[in-house]
Amino acid sequence: MPPLPSFHWPGRSGEPSGKHPKPKPRADKVIDCALYTEGRRQQGQRTYRQALTEVRAQGSGFVWLGLLEPSDALMADVATTFGLHELAVEDAVLAHQRPKLERYDDVLFLVLRTVQYHEHELNTVSEIVDTGEIMVFLGPDFVITVRHGDFTGLTGVRGALEAEPARLKLGPPAILHAVADHVVDSYVDVTQAMEDDVAAMEEEVFTPGSKIVIEAVYQLKREVVELRRAVKPLALPLQLLAHDSVMPIPKEIRRYMRDVADHHTQVTEQITDFDESLSALINAALAKVSVQQNTDMRKISAYAAMAAVPTMIAGVYGMNFDHMPELRWTFGYPVVIGLMVLLCAALYVNFHRNDWL
Repeated sequence: MPPLPSFHWPGRSGEPSGKHPKPKPRADKVIDCALYTEGRRQQGQRTYRQALTEVRAQGSGFVWLGLLEPSDALMADVATTFGLHELAVEDAVLAHQRPKLERYDDVLFLVLRTVQYHEHELNTVSEIVDTGEIMVFLGPDFVITVRHGDFTGLTGVRGALEAEPARLKLGPPAILHAVADHVVDSYVDVTQAMEDDVAAMEEEVFTPGSKIVIEAVYQLKREVVELRRAVKPLALPLQLLAHDSVMPIPKEIRRYMRDVADHHTQVTEQITDFDESLSALINAALAKVSVQQNTDMRKISAYAAMAAVPTMIAGVYGMNFDHMPELRWTFGYPVVIGLMVLLCAALYVNFHRNDWL
């Protein structure tokens, strides 16, 4: 494959375009590069060029290269070394991709969205779910993992695999399975945490006398939508990896991928339940707010009615008519005051009996 030209896509240099936001400074790191033979990591430090040359010279083993938010220049050099297709390389640099699986000759390109849950107060409006990405290039003798985001690292995955040489002997597909399994397990953890949030919100909404922060319900709904967008599109790629015999995935790995696909299906179903529950919860919360407002309006109307009685009577005596005999009556003032109190008391008892007060 001829050397790829320097990448200059819209939104990546100069002024940011309207389509892509201005990127934050990149980490641009080679996290790890290792050569594996017979399921075991070979000693010594190598560049990815040296490792790939050694693998192809000896005709066995594979290279696992881990990258964190690579720059255009680094990714272009990696693409030239490993023979990656420029369209997949563009996706790996730009990020912000939907989960997908693509095949370029004998190289698979898998995009997975990673998620992280943030602890938060129930009735506060704050970020609950943060997302990142992991891209995996799978070739016959190499695996390249490209990570975007400050979480869901793969160091633990690499360590667990290196502790099981029998799995690594299955080659690069074993790493693809381990990464997918790791990501889907993180989905399970996040949905379990959000399940507690949804349950707590339901209890808050349906508790008599509780004050509902409707913005918090909307925020939780929005975070569930973001989680669904990150998780749900991965279903088709996992099904292809688990069931499509045309894919360059060994039969044994496809069995493991079916288990990952099953876990993913459970997660998507749970997220769908969250979405439906929160939609119903928003309707219930709005209904409860409406009832509270109606109750407040009835109280205001009742007090206004009680205030109208003495106001009306006082208004009559404030007209300054010449012929008002009761003005010169000795008991006129206390009788009028007593009448005001009596009428207000009668109104209060009547409103209280009808649950207006």
